[in-house]
Amino acid sequence: MGLCLFANDGDVSSPDLSLSCSGFNRFRQRLARAEGFELPEMRGFGGDRSWGDVSTSLAPLLDHPDDDGELSVAECDAVLPRLEEIIARWAAEGGDVLLRQHVEYGRELVVVLRLCVEKGVELIFG
Repeated sequence: MGLCLFANDGDVSSPDLSLSCSGFNRFRQRLARAEGFELPEMRGFGGDRSWGDVSTSLAPLLDHPDDDGELSVAECDAVLPRLEEIIARWAAEGGDVLLRQHVEYGRELVVVLRLCVEKGVELIFG
């Protein structure tokens, strides 16, 4: 089973990020580690740690159901700069096949988030 993150712009030709649920989970786990915490420790991911205990502009992306709902334009705008920083750092590091895949996912997601902000539309998790 997979999921697709896309701009709610009504244009089926707009860029999107399509990946497996397990791939998205591994990507978000790596993002959380980049922010200094482990995703499985967090409420909603098997742990007891409150999201109020961590400080990251990526929280709207990380603390979100895999395949339902949306991010607002403001949330997309807030997530974008930090996501770009992390992806640039990962790309500079090089690394294994999984890291390179996460860089690609990140780059694709940056394109979609920018589109959401530019068009003033939500990011849909579907």
